Amino acid sequence: MLILAMESTAKAASVALVRDGALVAQSTQCSGLTHSRTLLPMAEDLLKNAGVKLAEVDRFAVAHGPGSFTGVRIGVAAVKGLAWAAEKPAVGVSTLEAMAWHGVAAGEGSLICCAMDARRNQVYNALFEIRNGKPVRLTEDRAISLDDLMAGLKADGRTPFLVGDGAHLCKAAMDSAMLAPENLRMQSAWGVAMAAMDKPDASGAALQPVYLRLSQAERERQARLNEQ
Repeated sequence: MLILAMESTAKAASVALVRDGALVAQSTQCSGLTHSRTLLPMAEDLLKNAGVKLAEVDRFAVAHGPGSFTGVRIGVAAVKGLAWAAEKPAVGVSTLEAMAWHGVAAGEGSLICCAMDARRNQVYNALFEIRNGKPVRLTEDRAISLDDLMAGLKADGRTPFLVGDGAHLCKAAMDSAMLAPENLRMQSAWGVAMAAMDKPDASGAALQPVYLRLSQAERERQARLNEQ
């Protein structure tokens, strides 16, 4: 199976081509440009350089959240369009589950703590354990306070392996935790493709963003309504 995967939920954007679990090519950009300008051109260049036609792709995959509201929407919209045009299935996967694949480097039995900075002293988080060379989910995706997350990690007793753009926040709160190397810390389209390997086919039309909580604008609107 040949998967074209996209990741645009945070500051960096990436595109990867994975065949039967083996990475064929990956491109990452963190230039400060908006993902709406970079994501599709990156995919086009990647396919061209790999000598692969869009029609040869069996499945499209995208990180559908949580993450940046704008970034999530850009990635989901891009994959929706590609899947519709190519008449191929599209799979949305959790950003946190995709990140957990970087934790395979920590070794069998490791506790992987995936964290994205959600502001307001919270992180988007999920915990995984590496079993038989792949991450196995221990918790659902959640928006959780750092205090509550630290309490759970300390109760587990293992040294967590921290990945994600919120990893440094967890490290500051728990010095004994292990911070993933820079090249493994950030989200990647390779992780998206690996997380999509065992997911059922779906249509581009069925693909939807997953935000976990309301946007700031929606929260402010709700607060105004509550004051009335």
